[in-house]
Amino acid sequence: MPDTHSRADRLATTRYGNRPTMKDVAARAGVGLKTVSRVVNGEPGVTPETEHRVREAIEALGFRRNDSARVLRKGRTASIGLVLEDLADPFYGPLSRAVEEVARANGALLINGSSAEDPEREQELVLALCARRVDGLVVIPAGDDHRYLEPELKAGVATVFVDRPAGRIDADVVLSDNFGGARDAVAHLIAHGHRRIGFIGDMPRIHTAAERLRGYRAAMEDAGIEVADAWTSLGVTDPVRVRAAAEGMLAGPSPVTAIFTGNNRVTVTVVRVLAEHIRRVALVGFDDIELADLLQPGVTVVAQDAATLGRTAAERLFRQLDGTLLAPERIELPTRLITRGSGELPPAD
Repeated sequence: MPDTHSRADRLATTRYGNRPTMKDVAARAGVGLKTVSRVVNGEPGVTPETEHRVREAIEALGFRRNDSARVLRKGRTASIGLVLEDLADPFYGPLSRAVEEVARANGALLINGSSAEDPEREQELVLALCARRVDGLVVIPAGDDHRYLEPELKAGVATVFVDRPAGRIDADVVLSDNFGGARDAVAHLIAHGHRRIGFIGDMPRIHTAAERLRGYRAAMEDAGIEVADAWTSLGVTDPVRVRAAAEGMLAGPSPVTAIFTGNNRVTVTVVRVLAEHIRRVALVGFDDIELADLLQPGVTVVAQDAATLGRTAAERLFRQLDGTLLAPERIELPTRLITRGSGELPPAD
């Protein structure tokens, strides 16, 4: 009698880099392909003894069912894509986790990637995910022209933008109230006696940076304060650039007495600059930062709920997929001012 098990073992070991197939399982268990298919798919018509033998073979070979063909027959791949700005940014951790939890609850796999704030890389990544036939996309856009997505939208790829709106197409978007949060932050500084307030933000082409600058200017205008050119600086969030901007605002005969920072990366650099500065300067940051409450003084921030942003976007995506959503909507979530001490310091002069 041929040694079927050893032959199957040899076959499996020589197929380096290839997954074992149902044919391999059938050879090891000494049954037909149809029997293996019935066991794998939980179909009736297999005796307990035969099923036990097939399952032993599955475990020994490390066989895993290939769901691709099965889900494609249903017109879905049970997967969604998430395109972030930067996977290393702490802001995107809870957002990504929330999207993943909603995907899991809907029986879908999440595939994510980073655009590195590069519009070309964003487009390349989005289209690569579409080529892999994801059912839907959650996108934090780097660019401002998303017409490249129109063929995919027409083909039925559900898409929700989050944190920033899509450019030149009509699509669902879930945002924080960047304008209102920034205006509240600066109004808070003004209420504590500040009139020379600086703003250091991200690149002006980015929606969130532009909205936060607009909120800053609105609060200053509401208070009748004319903004000097030297009080605002937008650009890359590289620490060298941010440090130079902060030091410039703090120098001269009429330095700023408070700084409003446009995101968490800017805030971290400015905290370091202020720690080296003799005169105490008030600070409010947009986005919370780790250990902000343990610094002296604690850092006052405008907090976004990143997890709610991600969850809301993902839930809308699956509502698109199940056909319960029609026209695209813009959802704007509120921010929260958390006072910890740095934003409550009075002017030093």
